[in-house]
Amino acid sequence: MPSQVHAVTGAFGYSGKYIARRLLDRGGSVITLTNSPHRPNPFGDRVRAVPFHFDEPEKLVENLRGVSTLYNTYWVRFNHRLFTHTDAVRNTMTLFDAARKAGVKRIVHVSITNPSEQSPLEYFRGKAKLETALKETGLSYAILRPAVLFGKEDILINNIAWALRRLPVFGVFGDGQYRLQPIHVGDLADLAVEQGARNENAIIQAIGPETFTYRGLVEEIGGIIGKRRPVISVSPTVGYIAGTILGWLVNDVLITREEIKGLMADLLYVDAPPAGKTRLTDWARTHADALGKEYASELARRRNRETAYKSEARKIREQAQNVE
Repeated sequence: MPSQVHAVTGAFGYSGKYIARRLLDRGGSVITLTNSPHRPNPFGDRVRAVPFHFDEPEKLVENLRGVSTLYNTYWVRFNHRLFTHTDAVRNTMTLFDAARKAGVKRIVHVSITNPSEQSPLEYFRGKAKLETALKETGLSYAILRPAVLFGKEDILINNIAWALRRLPVFGVFGDGQYRLQPIHVGDLADLAVEQGARNENAIIQAIGPETFTYRGLVEEIGGIIGKRRPVISVSPTVGYIAGTILGWLVNDVLITREEIKGLMADLLYVDAPPAGKTRLTDWARTHADALGKEYASELARRRNRETAYKSEARKIREQAQNVE
């Protein structure tokens, strides 16, 4: 591994940062492909940042020359005037093609549980198209299918806790009995790096060791942070309207109709053994004092490409104070 060069998409963001850190810890050489080349680099000069250049594929090919393994976390959560799933699918296909032309030997790609090209949901349909496109490159691959990620910079788990800290009740869509299997972002990174060192093609259900109903997850988090609230059932339409209003208040997209449909269709659950070891309940208890204290904004991260994520920015400030 020390003689190999690895490319990680989004190493200044969330899951990509954990993957890059694991590779560096193992003595690997890492570059990152990013839409945020001016965001603070948590790795200093150990990770070189280059723009994606989706609109100039020949530059993307050049930046990938000499790379042994590409770790791809690039995606968008929902459609917006600044980005769309269609763009993300097209750009990722460009990335895969550039990797093939550059001589990359293996791609580790982060997908989603239950992708399907027949899905009525664009998120799951787009992920399925990319899995097919990756297989058609002829390159060695590992496809990781996580349901929900959690960790210091996560959005869903943090914002559930945020809402529980501020609202008198918490509404779940329908009966709330649809399931989720969250995996810690560090476990996903370990799995990615593990698979990057292998040669055989693999598709892995990257789920954590605990399975929750959505209602049960909300109740569990509320108990852990000391903010138990009545959990009430609301129709998907009422829930979407409430989420939209909350989104306006925090200038973000809190939930989308597609995300509600995906949840209620049980698409974040698979019948498979866990790939991660970290229990969400244990992690949440360890971080109970901080969990949900600040809102995590998806749009803020995408609009401001020059500021570190809040937890990373806080760590940088603390390091600077220690130096002083």
